[in-house]
Amino acid sequence: MADSGKAAAARSGPRGTGAAMKAIIFVVCVLVVVLLVMGTKLNSKIASNEQRVQELEQAIEDEEARVGEIEDLEQSMQSDEYLKQVAKDKLGMVEDDEILFKESK
Repeated sequence: MADSGKAAAARSGPRGTGAAMKAIIFVVCVLVVVLLVMGTKLNSKIASNEQRVQELEQAIEDEEARVGEIEDLEQSMQSDEYLKQVAKDKLGMVEDDEILFKESK
């Protein structure tokens, strides 16, 4: 009877190992599928973020150009010629040696 117990244990051992191996293979396959799906999602997110970075870099370049234009305008506004032009256009002022002609209505 002791021999039949050992034989039964020996027979059940490989079957138990086969079931365990199938379970391990199933778990590994599930993990691979999950990782592939997550990798695909991450790749699409990376592509989206790269596009956003390009858009932001373009916006930065545009704003830097705008800053340059504003600085140029600021410098020109501090000149005497600009002040004279504004005084003529907005305030109707004339220089001492100028003659102002007005149309009669």
